[in-house]
Amino acid sequence: MPQTVVITGASAGVGRATARLYARRGADVVLIARGRAGLRAAADEVGSLGGRALVQVADTADAGQVEAAADAAENAFGPIDVWVNCAFVGVFAPFDDVTAEEYQRVTDVSYLGFVNGTRSALKRMAPRDRGTIVQVGSALGERSIPLQSAYCGAKHAINGFTSALRTELLHRGSNVHVTVVQLPALNTPQFSWVRTRLPRHPRPVPPIYQPEVAARGIVYAADHPRRKQYYVGASTVATLWANRLAPALLDRYLARTGFDSQQVDRRPPSGRGNLFEPVGRPQIEPADRPQDGGRGAHGVFDDAAHPRSVEAALARHPLATASAIAITAAAAAGAALRRRGRA
Repeated sequence: MPQTVVITGASAGVGRATARLYARRGADVVLIARGRAGLRAAADEVGSLGGRALVQVADTADAGQVEAAADAAENAFGPIDVWVNCAFVGVFAPFDDVTAEEYQRVTDVSYLGFVNGTRSALKRMAPRDRGTIVQVGSALGERSIPLQSAYCGAKHAINGFTSALRTELLHRGSNVHVTVVQLPALNTPQFSWVRTRLPRHPRPVPPIYQPEVAARGIVYAADHPRRKQYYVGASTVATLWANRLAPALLDRYLARTGFDSQQVDRRPPSGRGNLFEPVGRPQIEPADRPQDGGRGAHGVFDDAAHPRSVEAALARHPLATASAIAITAAAAAGAALRRRGRA
């Protein structure tokens, strides 16, 4: 039986890249987003790669729409096995340049959208005592940066909410799993879609990875959900440890570098962005390179983005990594003993 996988934010970026991976497995993929054009293109890709797709136009900030999409998913494909919460929006601006309405919207989608998706998934998974929920998090949920206060707040909230839910599931002895995948900076269309008040074009803070790196981490986490968190990209791990070891120093560093590092010398995107309405397909496709399979998933930073993450690959193969470390350590110890014997 093929897996039934629900992905929110599936029309572009990480969600779309994740849909492709599941399609290659032959999964039944339920695609949820606001933009019809992007969803139709994603559905065509899923079909061409060997999966079956169901398009559900929904705003994840609306719990009723999410619940209706979950009903449609199970009516079409049967019980949901994996639910991936990935949809988000943001605003690039200093806090006092973000309106109350904008802040509310970011919170409604980027935090409460995850709550709504989790509620609909758990409602179906809990009675069956099986299923996996994957929260797509961010290094910014561990360490906030300037100019993205609403998004950082939402990602921190997801971590707190998910930790509370996990302990409740453990208390019940439930076999439903929930895990978080913390992502690095990614080359997705969001930087050309986002609402911004910056003087220059927003960009992800280097090092930048391609969305396929994130997608591989998400699928692996869904397959191995017993760990409460997965970290994709060496920069995510470095950010976590820097924040734990020297948070005040990191504050000062980000105050000095965090504004320029999130902008590139080109004109900022025109228009109001995708905060309240989805953007049209013509605005995203020129940014992608059809020959690399990145249409709809990639942003405008292909030339600066890494297609692989060594750290993430090692995390996906812990036994092989541990064995390699042990062999290397043994070889080094043996060499040291031989040198000592000759001395």
